[in-house]
Order: sequence, then C-alpha cells, then structure tokens
Amino acid sequence: MAQPHLAGRGRTSLARRRLRSRRPLAGAFPAHVAQCSTLIPYPTNGRVCDQRSYLLLGGTMDQREPSRATTPERDVSAQARRWWALGVIGLVQLMVVLDATIVNIALPSAQSGLGLSDGDRHWVITGYVLAFGGLLLLGGRIGDRLGTRRVLLAGLFGFAVASIIGGAAINGPMLFAARAFQGLFAALIAPAALSLLSTMFSDPKERGIAFGVYGALSSGGAAVGLLAGGLLTEYLDWRWCLYVNVPIAVVALVGAVVTIPAVRPAPAGRLDLPGALLSCAGFAAIVLGFAQAESRGWSDPIVLGLLAGGALLLAALVRVEATVSSPLLPLRVIAHRGRGASLAAVALSQVSLFGFFLFITYYMQVVLDWSPVRAGVAFLPLTAAIAIGASVIAVRAMPRTGPRPLIVGGLLLAAGGMAALTQLDGGVNAVYLTFLLPAQLAIGLGLGLVMMPAMNTATAGVDPQDAGVASATVNAAQQIGGAMGTALLNTVAAIVTAGYLHDHGPADHMAATVEGYTTAIAVGAAILAATAILTAVTMPGPLRTAAPQPR
Repeated sequence: MAQPHLAGRGRTSLARRRLRSRRPLAGAFPAHVAQCSTLIPYPTNGRVCDQRSYLLLGGTMDQREPSRATTPERDVSAQARRWWALGVIGLVQLMVVLDATIVNIALPSAQSGLGLSDGDRHWVITGYVLAFGGLLLLGGRIGDRLGTRRVLLAGLFGFAVASIIGGAAINGPMLFAARAFQGLFAALIAPAALSLLSTMFSDPKERGIAFGVYGALSSGGAAVGLLAGGLLTEYLDWRWCLYVNVPIAVVALVGAVVTIPAVRPAPAGRLDLPGALLSCAGFAAIVLGFAQAESRGWSDPIVLGLLAGGALLLAALVRVEATVSSPLLPLRVIAHRGRGASLAAVALSQVSLFGFFLFITYYMQVVLDWSPVRAGVAFLPLTAAIAIGASVIAVRAMPRTGPRPLIVGGLLLAAGGMAALTQLDGGVNAVYLTFLLPAQLAIGLGLGLVMMPAMNTATAGVDPQDAGVASATVNAAQQIGGAMGTALLNTVAAIVTAGYLHDHGPADHMAATVEGYTTAIAVGAAILAATAILTAVTMPGPLRTAAPQPR
C-alpha cells in the first residue's frame, strides 16, 4: 500500500507533467508579457486564458510554477504599467466623449460660417453619435476577433484623419460626413478601451477605482468638451474643435503602444453582418424619425413610418441574434437583470444629458449673450460634481450599498436639478448663481452616482469571449441615448417655439426661444424620474459585490 505522502507526491508530479505538456515554452519566462501564449486558468474564476491575460488579470507566474516565478521587481513593473495603461484608456475615452459635445459651443459659429439651418444644425452632433452608437456592437465584435489593442490603434489613426477632414469642411454635408466617419472610428475605439479596462482590473477594489475614473470621464468629458470648445472657438476658430483631436490621438496611440501589451484574440466565428445592418438601420430610422418630426409633425406618415420601421428592425435584430451561431449581441449579455437595468439607466440618462448640454449652451450664448469661453467656463462646476460623484462618493459607497441605491438616488438628484432649470426666463440678473450653478451641481453629482455603478455592473462578470461586445453595448447605450435625446428634445423645443410664436406673434421671439428650451428640459427631467422608477423596479439588490457572476 502506498504511503500517503508518496501518493500525494505522485499526484503532484502527474499534475506538473500535464501542466508542462500544455506549456511548450522552454527556459526562463519571457520578459515581455506579450510573448506568452500558454493556456492556464484565470486567477479569478478558473477559466482558461493565456499567460498574458492571466498576468493582466492580476495573476503571477509564481502562483503556477516556481521555476518560472516573476521577480518582485517585475511584479511592481507590471502593476505600474497597468495604471499607466489606465491613463491611456482614460485619455482615449475623454477624446471620444468630449467630441460629442466639443462642437456644441462652436455650433453657433459653425452654423453661421457654413450657412446651416436650425433644422439641420443638430446633424453635426447627431451624425457623430448615431454612427458611433449604431456601429458600436460591430466594433466590439471586431475587437474580439482581431484583438483589442490592434483595433484600438487602427481606430485612433482613422479618428485623427476624419478630424482633419471635418476641420477643413467647406459646407454642411462635408462636415456631417466627417462627423459620421469620426463616429465610425470611435465605434472601434470605445469598446476596445473599455474591454481592456474590464480585463486588466479584476480585483474589486482596483476595479472600483478604475471604473470610477472611467465613469467620471464618460460623463465629465462632455463638460470638458464644452470648455475646450469655448476656448478654441474664442481664440482660434471653430474648426480647431476638430483639429484638436489629432494631437490627442497621436499621444494616445503612442501611449497604447508602450503600455498596453498585445494579447492574442480568442478564436471567433463569422461576423454577424445581418445583425450589424439591422442594429444600425433600426437605430438610424428611429433617430431620423425624431429629427423629421420637427418640420413634418408627429402625425406625418413619414415620421410614423420611420419610427415604426425602426422598431420592427430592432425586433428583427432580437430574433436574428437568438438564432445565429456567432451573434453580434449575444442575448445572454443583456438578459441578466442587473446588466439590463444598468444599460437602461445609462441610455436614458444620456437622453436628458445631451439635451441639457444643447439647450443650456444656446441659452448662455443666444439669450444671455455670453462668449464661448464664458459659456465653457460656466460648465466647470458640472465637471467637478460628476468627478466627485463617480470617483469619490460612488466608489466608497458601492461596496456597502450595491449599485441600485446609488443609481436610483443619482437619477432623482439629476432630475431635481433639471426641474429647477424649467424656471429660466430671458432675464440675466443673477441667473447663474440662482439657477445654473445649483442645477449643475445637482445634475453632476447625480450623474456621477449613476455612471460608475451602472458601467461597472454592466461590464462585470461576462464571459471572456463577450468582453468586447459587453463593453460595446455600454457605449452603444450611451451614444444611442445621446443621439435620440438630441433629436427628440431638439424637436420638442422647435415645436414649442413655433407654437409660442404663432400664439404671441414674432415680437416675442426671445421669450418663445426660452419657452422651447425650458419645455424640452422639463421632458428631460421627466425621463430621468421615470428611469429612476424603472431602475428601482427592475434592478435586483443589493448586489454589493463588484460584479455579477459569469454566465
């Protein structure tokens, strides 16, 4: 009979032989993580991954085999590089998000310089966010198929080229097309960046910090765009709101090459092109229907046809995704109640946020006659409030409360701030201290409390092969919500303004403009309040852990 210690030694030796048989590498462990390719278990859930992903997820070689153990100096270097990579990912996300609003401040100047009509001006914003949101799912799958680092680098290069074309636009269609191409390349960049963030930070504490930074940039970047747009428009020209992306993209590209290791993509099936076409066409039809309602009216057959057609296309998308072997959006990603509720909160909050930026920008510059720089600086408290809400309050509170109380409370707080802005009028006496500043603080803190836990919950716990598409889904919800909000609320404002002028005469044009703005903002506040109720009902609680488990 074998001795117990000998039997245990035999099992250990057999396990080591099996492990070595799966690891053809010889000699010392390579100095650069990107050179590793052997499959070993994840440090968090036991699933199979390669050594590079294992290290990125927090594992070290000394946990697997002492002969190839990493030195303390190498561990420190790998940890430091992860945080430098977070800086690069944050810069990428900042560029993508601020580009959705940086032209807001410059829009009055661009509209005048290119001769855009009031009905067409929103396409400068909508063209970007529609292409961005409509193609994000496809961009996420391309990242899973070709490798997130490779797709990130290609997207940064294309984004810079599209920005140069947009800055040189000589008419409206050229500017609209350039903005759409910016959105196309942003659809490659954003899911790749978020996927890298999700896989590089698996420890709950580190993940909370990383997503706090990411959530603050996702919401605060929009306000930074307004400030940057004001400075560039005031002291240079509105075209520099597009040219400025070039140096940012170059810095991010170099930083990605240095700090983010190349990871071999997992084997993937065929791209789901029918799903890509259905998703893009469905969302485009709905946004176009909202936009056309301004000039045609809500009862116009074309408007109704676009809205109904978009809904049917999205319904067909769900059916296709349930039947194809390699779906663009696996339904398991959104079937989880926590993820689904988080995605809804992200999308609907952006409906109100993008409308807020559009109307308050015009209110400051048109009604109050502020310069672009002054208008941009006026949004700084919003940026600070979002950063505090996301990276300070939410990061500390989520381990104790879970995401649901933070998201619901944040939505209600933001709704209160939006509701206060419905009292704006054409006067200029202390309007900033009385209305704009308190409202911005409430909206900023509220959205900060929403974005960090919602993004964390929506991306955590997915299977590795779905990391890219899960990240794309979060960004798609954000951008599609923004596109629909811009088109919908701009239409509401235009209809209300036209009705006010019809009832009171053209002499009250300024009062009619403010009436349109405040009515649209009231609709945005109602959407936030309704989203809070929806989240309270649909999101499970308390979910105090950092992530739902893989499905």
